[in-house]
Amino acid sequence: MGDKSQTPLRFAIIGCGLIGKKRAGALKSAQLVYACDLDAARAADAAKLVPGTQAITDYKIALADPSIDAVIVATLNSALAPVTLDAVRAGKHVLVEKPGALGAAQLEEIQAAAAKTGARVRIGYNHRFHPALQKARALFDSGALGPLMFLRARYGHGGRKGYDREWRADPKLSGGGELIDQGVHVIDLAGWFLGDFTSVEGHAATYFWDMKVDDNAFLNLRTAGGQTAWLHVSCTEWKNLFSLEIYGRDAKLAIDGLGGSYGVERLAYYKMLPQMGPPETTIWEFPGGDDSWRLETDTFIADIRLGREPTPGLREGIATLQTVETIYRRCGYPVAGA
Repeated sequence: MGDKSQTPLRFAIIGCGLIGKKRAGALKSAQLVYACDLDAARAADAAKLVPGTQAITDYKIALADPSIDAVIVATLNSALAPVTLDAVRAGKHVLVEKPGALGAAQLEEIQAAAAKTGARVRIGYNHRFHPALQKARALFDSGALGPLMFLRARYGHGGRKGYDREWRADPKLSGGGELIDQGVHVIDLAGWFLGDFTSVEGHAATYFWDMKVDDNAFLNLRTAGGQTAWLHVSCTEWKNLFSLEIYGRDAKLAIDGLGGSYGVERLAYYKMLPQMGPPETTIWEFPGGDDSWRLETDTFIADIRLGREPTPGLREGIATLQTVETIYRRCGYPVAGA
């Protein structure tokens, strides 16, 4: 017998829209066997990205194939959890696009099923794999910031004509508005640096768009030790914006931009000097393309091969959606499963 660890894992992608196609293009170190979408034409387009891929419209064909090791789920939010649950019950490992479900209870059901079958589930928070975030995490892990005190994040876009008539404006399909869309990314990043949050305060509101979901949310999250995450997400930003500032007792990190319409990705490291005053400043810019999708997929493949629990996985995904639900309940927005 050959070394099975060197055999490429066999994947299926379920959901072949914009993100599904990005996921297909990022699958460099595994074999894509199936591209599945309810729209046969979209499935065919995605299959063309990787020679030898079969286009299908019924994802259960892929789940019934014993040669398939893992699936990537990139459907509308409303289908993320049902498809993932079926995959986990079939013993397939899953990389599911954020937020993973309409609500935390759906992820808890998946968690229980995964415990029985041994399936690994990673939530697709690809922002962790952007180069500025990777560099920031390395600096944090090195102890360069000292003990963390708080962080501040802003993330937003301006929508587009007809935005309030798209699927994201329908809570039955999306689970909510801006908070469950871009907001979960900054909640996840905040938890990555600060840890678990024991206090959730804030509110969501609909200021501009004609829809039943939020277009802005403001959060004040605190850990048991009192570290604070101060977050604002918006789809009335007009000029796309990403800003994450991380404050330690010894230094500050400032991340701006995500590439494309968000501007060149940039990390500034401000080191406090013994005499205080103006800090010692180092700046990195990352003008290259977005490689986060590939890095995230490669990490998921390593999760499978090493038999390790993915991070962020179901535990982190549940905590993030519980935070979202706390704010939605407080502000009178519908909560999936409630």
